[in-house]
Amino acid sequence: MTPKHEHRPLREPGGNSPTRRGPLRPEQLVSVRQHQARRLAGHGFRAVDTIYLLGVMVHFLRQVAERSIPDASVVSMIPVVANVWSTWLMLSLLGLYRLGRNERPSTHAARLGVAVLVGAGLAALCHALLPAQQARTVELAHLCSTSGAGIVILHVLWWTLVARWRSLGLLTPNIVVVGANRHAEEFISAAVDRRDMNILGVFDDRSERSPLAMLGVPVLGTIDTLIRHRMTPCVDLIVVTVDPSAGSRVRQIMDHLATLPNPVTMLFDEADASRRAAAIEQIADAPLRTDTGDARRAFAKRVQDLVIGSIALVVFGVPMALIALAIRLDSTGPVFFRQHRRGFNNEVILVWKFRSMRHEAADETAERQVTADDDRVTRVGRVLRSTSLDELPQLFNVMSGEMSLVGPRPHALGMKTGGVTSSELVARYAHRCRIKPGMTGWAAINGSRGPLHEPEDVSLRVAFDIEYIVRQSVLLDLLIMLKTIPALLGDRTAVR
Repeated sequence: MTPKHEHRPLREPGGNSPTRRGPLRPEQLVSVRQHQARRLAGHGFRAVDTIYLLGVMVHFLRQVAERSIPDASVVSMIPVVANVWSTWLMLSLLGLYRLGRNERPSTHAARLGVAVLVGAGLAALCHALLPAQQARTVELAHLCSTSGAGIVILHVLWWTLVARWRSLGLLTPNIVVVGANRHAEEFISAAVDRRDMNILGVFDDRSERSPLAMLGVPVLGTIDTLIRHRMTPCVDLIVVTVDPSAGSRVRQIMDHLATLPNPVTMLFDEADASRRAAAIEQIADAPLRTDTGDARRAFAKRVQDLVIGSIALVVFGVPMALIALAIRLDSTGPVFFRQHRRGFNNEVILVWKFRSMRHEAADETAERQVTADDDRVTRVGRVLRSTSLDELPQLFNVMSGEMSLVGPRPHALGMKTGGVTSSELVARYAHRCRIKPGMTGWAAINGSRGPLHEPEDVSLRVAFDIEYIVRQSVLLDLLIMLKTIPALLGDRTAVR
């Protein structure tokens, strides 16, 4: 069973009172990871539609094969294939998987009708060009009605599901504004009128000149405050409203914000009202992402995690039960060790492991990293750590979507290297959180695993992680998984 997170009011860094709540902030914040999962649902919808249409095609091809003479069987299959292929193609070409916020049900229904009619029309054309004895009108009508009606029913379901997500705010983007100026005020005013984006707060380095709030949206502090703020894992976009003519200040702000994994955009002061409205529309719109390479890679990676993760849970189910029994017999305390670590977009997640240390010596923040012959490690724990079997419970994190099978290793929140918090040693450290953390990764198979005792170790780990993020693909993930076991078992130098 995966852990459930507690939702508490966000607090200002170093303060005891809940963060001030403005008119455009929801009661409960949704993390970027949860937003992203739902925005990728369009790929899932397309996959289900594809499976359904393939099922229809197989069913009718079998009927054709049973009644057709061998010489005519291939020709008789053409209307079936034409109907399914053209319907599937039109669903994509007409953008029926975006389900944008401003799309009306009537518009979606009209485009869906076009896709179904094109499929039926092409099948009818193929039927008309074939000899009568090789294709039957009744069967053709049955084919078109089955494929078309099924797709319509599925899209009613998709539309209802997405509408439900929007009503719950699960697709509404969370935004923070950098720059307490008139441009920010105009942007917030437009957002108040539209009510289709959550503006969580305003941040400005010139805090002495800033008001306490802008149209009710609180000014929460400087950019340093934003970087340390607990709300950042829920921020989909940082909008900078500083006038681009202030070149040096803009560069300074962008360099400062580069230490965060969150995407950043500039909102220019457009003289043309229509262009300004279009820019705000682009920020507010949250369609299901099916048309970008990043979205396709993210969906493929999630499918890979679910398929291989499910197989791994079945394969390792009995060994995990035996490991749990060995831990229970070897020392007192719980079987599992749970630790808060940084996940995607700096989200705090609870990572599961088999307990490998004495329960009373558990180090929640990893302030003291493991060393050779560490007296805190139990007898069973030494075996588990040397083989990395203590990481197997993280399969639960993978299945819940908090982690991936492959990615940068998640570090404990307060992990220190040489007495300094590891995240403060490398400027690009937060970039490793631009993708979900993994059970194994590019760094692990290249020798960078285990504790980080020197600043150079942190720098090397981050370099490997960023290289992986740039190169990530399903094939690279499979390669890393294949190399993980020999890399871990063949390494007798890394302390684990």
